[in-house]
Amino acid sequence: MNLTDTLLGEGWYWAAWIAWLLFFAHSLWRAPWARLRDSEQLNVWLGMIVLLTLIWSLKAGVKPGLDFHLLGATVFTLSFGPHLAFIGLSLVTLGITINGEAGPFAYAANALLLAGLSVGLSQIFFRVFSRALPRHFFVYIFVNGFFGAALTIIGVGFAATSLLALAGAYEWDYLISEYFPYFLLLAFSEAWLSGMMMTLFVIYRPQWVASFDDSVYLAKK
Repeated sequence: MNLTDTLLGEGWYWAAWIAWLLFFAHSLWRAPWARLRDSEQLNVWLGMIVLLTLIWSLKAGVKPGLDFHLLGATVFTLSFGPHLAFIGLSLVTLGITINGEAGPFAYAANALLLAGLSVGLSQIFFRVFSRALPRHFFVYIFVNGFFGAALTIIGVGFAATSLLALAGAYEWDYLISEYFPYFLLLAFSEAWLSGMMMTLFVIYRPQWVASFDDSVYLAKK
């Protein structure tokens, strides 16, 4: 999923820079920065950035741009909301770019795909599930934490597959048979990791999770 500088045409990358700058500026404006004035919350936010930078650096792949790694976007989004999560994952993308895992010119495209889309999908799934299903502790953990994380990485994988095919980097038939199916396998690991982390957070450190409210998910249950 880490695009190189030459994999797509220049037009794709310039368009990605424009879109990313607009989204990033919007998140900078809308992010609840007051939350990070608490040193504990700031340390957790920064800790997630460092941890995910390491996780994103542990990737597998055989061809340029056809890499696989866990995302952790659902945990970040449920914990800090979409704006702080997008900013944080953009910094994670910067980290892997500096490490040489992705091209600097492709930074915006990678940030939109790995940070923007993953956070957007995580937030959409959370809202849909919250409205459609009972607000119960186990629904929050297993549906939002596990299932939502799996759907998010599958959605990002399909978007990456479609982008590479549309840009002419690889043939669609090759991508859909040799690349995208691995995201279905990776979804299990993503779901397990995200579900486990959210379970630990809401049990031992519920103050770290912005989307979880004891009075909503536990009271009178």
